Amino acid sequence: MTLAVGTQPLYLRSVLGVSPEVAGTINANIMVLAETLELFVVGAVGYLSDRFGRVRIMALGFIVAGIGALMAPFSSVISQALGGDGLLFYYLARLVLAVGIGAIWPQVTTLAGDYTSTANRSRLMANNAFMMAFGKTLVYVVLMQIPLHAGVVLTMLLISLTAFAGAGLSRFHLIDVAPRLHQSSIPWREIWMLLRTQSRLRLCFATSFLARSDMVITALFLMLWYVYFADILGVTDTAAAARGGLMIGFAGVVVMVSIPIWKIVMYRYGRVLAILVGLALSAMGFISMGLVGNPFDWFILLPVALTAAGQAGCFVAPQVLTVDVSPPNILGSVLGASNVVGGIGIIFFVQVGGFLFDTLGPTAPFIFVGIANALVLIYAIWVHKDGDTMTLTTNDLYPIFLDLKE
Repeated sequence: MTLAVGTQPLYLRSVLGVSPEVAGTINANIMVLAETLELFVVGAVGYLSDRFGRVRIMALGFIVAGIGALMAPFSSVISQALGGDGLLFYYLARLVLAVGIGAIWPQVTTLAGDYTSTANRSRLMANNAFMMAFGKTLVYVVLMQIPLHAGVVLTMLLISLTAFAGAGLSRFHLIDVAPRLHQSSIPWREIWMLLRTQSRLRLCFATSFLARSDMVITALFLMLWYVYFADILGVTDTAAAARGGLMIGFAGVVVMVSIPIWKIVMYRYGRVLAILVGLALSAMGFISMGLVGNPFDWFILLPVALTAAGQAGCFVAPQVLTVDVSPPNILGSVLGASNVVGGIGIIFFVQVGGFLFDTLGPTAPFIFVGIANALVLIYAIWVHKDGDTMTLTTNDLYPIFLDLKE
């Protein structure tokens, strides 16, 4: 998915000929449609993974994602052969890819939660997040340099190759260990009870609304900024995309370096404080993007570093805390609900960000997201100051949930 987002602006500009005047809106619309579809998939697979197992859903998701990724780079060729619109076919390919991605990534986090205990969860789930950050960094530092030498189409084909390889690896090398849920519908009542009784889980959901959109905003609109402002500075599209890839890769390096620090913060000082500090760093980083006039200016390294460090904390800590407070037999459903909230956040911020990019300028989406992070930060301070306001503990609730299944 990271490589799909990274190559999208370049493919639309160089292959499909999308003009700079509508680039922000079209790129945002593609992301919004894909995230809307992914939203429904994520909500469903959370429950289905509790019912039927994580591994088979992950393997099927990789296959579907591989098909969509194989369609996308040939959108122009296929549309010419069929007499259709290349952009429309690219929309379709991205939607197929979104269905597959929506079935894959929630299972990665859920499986990490299944394999850990309260004592080692912060350490091992942070390691899992580190590898995800490493993959994203590899995409932008290495793979986004390939279009300079081999073209964007060949680069996009790597997505389908990786997806089909992932299908085989997950099917034959991962094992389901979580207890199966026997309830025939999504346990909305239990999830609602958790949200009502635990302020920490409410904070996790609020942070999830921001965390995934923060990452997409950074990847999509920073790359857009480079590609569509390249003409002003006399830089080629591929060179601008490569520079944007390096900058987003730098953000990935900061994420990787900061994750071990977040691991220590979560273990020694608590998950809530980690979320609070992460929100503060993200807010400062995004808002300071407003001070950047030229994305090729090295001053941009400072706000990018702040946002990346903050995003790492806002991504890891809420996931660990959600697993901590969720009963094992509905963990997939709770994480699925949290992921749905995150998907809604992406749709909202990307759609508004695309409009702001086209009307107010390239820094406007970043400032908007920064303000949103600051607002959630206020709630995090209240939760941290007020302490845990839940009236029942998870250990109290789990037997109740088991009774409801019988």
